[in-house]
Amino acid sequence: MKFPVAIEIHDLTVSYDYKPVLWNVDVDLPKGKLVGIIGPNGAGKSTLLKTIMGIIEPESGYVKLFDQELDEVRTKVSYVPQRESVDWDFPASVMDVVLMGRYPKRGLFQRLTKEDRAIAMHALEQVKMEDYAKRQIAQLSGGQQQRVFLARSLAQQAELYLMDEPFSGVDATTEASILSLLSDMKDNGQTVLVVHHDLQTAYDYFDWIVLLNKRLVAAGPTEEIFTNENLKAAYGGELTMLSHLSELMAEKAMNVKE
Repeated sequence: MKFPVAIEIHDLTVSYDYKPVLWNVDVDLPKGKLVGIIGPNGAGKSTLLKTIMGIIEPESGYVKLFDQELDEVRTKVSYVPQRESVDWDFPASVMDVVLMGRYPKRGLFQRLTKEDRAIAMHALEQVKMEDYAKRQIAQLSGGQQQRVFLARSLAQQAELYLMDEPFSGVDATTEASILSLLSDMKDNGQTVLVVHHDLQTAYDYFDWIVLLNKRLVAAGPTEEIFTNENLKAAYGGELTMLSHLSELMAEKAMNVKE
């Protein structure tokens, strides 16, 4: 089946200290979808995102975004790293952090405008952090910091969003709110690629799934990828989790029939 492609990943191999972390990953990802990258710990999920963003150089293969090299479309791409990878002690307010999302549009040495500040405030409103705009980023909880980083990404007004564990450290209510926001972004034609670990929410919310375990196990529409065979190939012996997911899938199928 042909579809408009946002990300083309071709024969991608990535190694750390000559040890492959990703091996011959070859997949096209569609535009305008909410795509989840899932797999066990150490599967290479974050590595894949960093390689797409040019943070890590591949051993072989290539990545294209909107059929172009990253440098040609960088302003169209926004990246949200894992919260744990960021030094949160730097002296900056919440608004300062979110305004950083405007520099790709304006240029690093250009003065930001009232419009930029309005866009940044709207992004904070989208993640329900507008009351914290003047707060120092280091004073926030982990979940609040995660939402601020998401707001910074939204302020960029990109076409493609790459998010590495955006739900880490947030409570269930915040997670549901962010999932709803991501769904709205998809409805507006934006493409969202999310590294995620929870299979149940991935099954419920994501349109497409990339199932990884150092190699590509499977990729495609969620209903096609979430099979016992694929999940066992990716997760191996974690049968308790898979059994629970199978029950959820069967229950959902039954509800649809009814």
